[in-house]
Amino acid sequence: MAGVYIHIPYCRQACHYCDFHFSTNLQDQELMIKCLSQEISIRKDFLKEPVETIYFGGGTPSLLSVKSLDLLIKTLRTSFIVTNDAEITLEANPDDLSKSKLEQLIMAGINRLSIGIQSFDNTILSYLNRSHDAESALVALTDARQVGFSNISLDLIYAIPDLSMDMWRKTINTALEFKPEHISTYGLTIEDKTPFGTWLKKGQLKLMDEESAARQFETLGEMMLAAGYDQYEISNFSLPGMHSRHNSSYWTQTPYLGVGPGAHSYDGASRFSNVRSNPRYTQSIMDGKPDMEAELLHSKEKINEFILTTLRTKWGCNLEVLKTQLGDDLMARRQAYITQQQLAGLILVEHNVIRLTSRGKLLADKITEDLMVDDSD
Repeated sequence: MAGVYIHIPYCRQACHYCDFHFSTNLQDQELMIKCLSQEISIRKDFLKEPVETIYFGGGTPSLLSVKSLDLLIKTLRTSFIVTNDAEITLEANPDDLSKSKLEQLIMAGINRLSIGIQSFDNTILSYLNRSHDAESALVALTDARQVGFSNISLDLIYAIPDLSMDMWRKTINTALEFKPEHISTYGLTIEDKTPFGTWLKKGQLKLMDEESAARQFETLGEMMLAAGYDQYEISNFSLPGMHSRHNSSYWTQTPYLGVGPGAHSYDGASRFSNVRSNPRYTQSIMDGKPDMEAELLHSKEKINEFILTTLRTKWGCNLEVLKTQLGDDLMARRQAYITQQQLAGLILVEHNVIRLTSRGKLLADKITEDLMVDDSD
């Protein structure tokens, strides 16, 4: 199976932490939709397998009219074989989700909502420069259930400066009251070309200390487990059988097509990245030659990506697959290190699979980096 990601490069305002490609100038939306549809048609031969997942990301896809979303979905169905049970996700901000808009989204074929809540505390929402408040988030969640959405995901952020443990627990508890099928959580990271990045350089931002951030992550895991959620990936929790099929494809090296400015694609051998500029993107599509860069993945890159993506999941890094398909004997290459991490209680090795323990997930980036192939190997 395969997936399609469509990047909608618009937002009403810039969140202080966001480094994704977007524009707050919404005037060229009509042209952009035409070009997105045209890129889908131009690249209709990119995927060789039926499309099982479609994901509208951004940016803020919920800014689009339902008419525009309907056009893009119809173009996808014309260009590819889309399975009858395809998961079709729309990322949305709460303030875009009126009850009538939600009803129209269902009619257009959207069957999964990923709502950018981030927090249920208005002080935190204001600090992040979100465009919604806690009340609109609660209303959107209630309305989404009432109109018939049965697959809802929420995004939450922790490790925010001044986010107390009490505030974090309240946000988690409020989210759980709605019993969403899926919750994605992210520790705040500071990117250079963002307001937070600028504040940090000027000494105007004090980051949460690592110990406090780790406690918030551990508290999250404990509360989600108690509520019946499965931590199937470090940042993602779901009720049984409700993991994100689209995101899971990234972690299992499934081919996917990325459409839109700044979008990425993967065909199993190479990665492709579209230009991160709305004007350059639309001009290249109108010229019939999408502006993109291609990177052929060599053995080292494939091995490291396999370790990086699989180790983040509950299924772990399968050593036999890594050895037979990619030619890397990880146990032989890092035997001493793996034994050390086992004794430290950070990883488990069972049935020829390496998995991170709960404590190990706190150090996932460091452990993954240490297991990767480097120039000394």
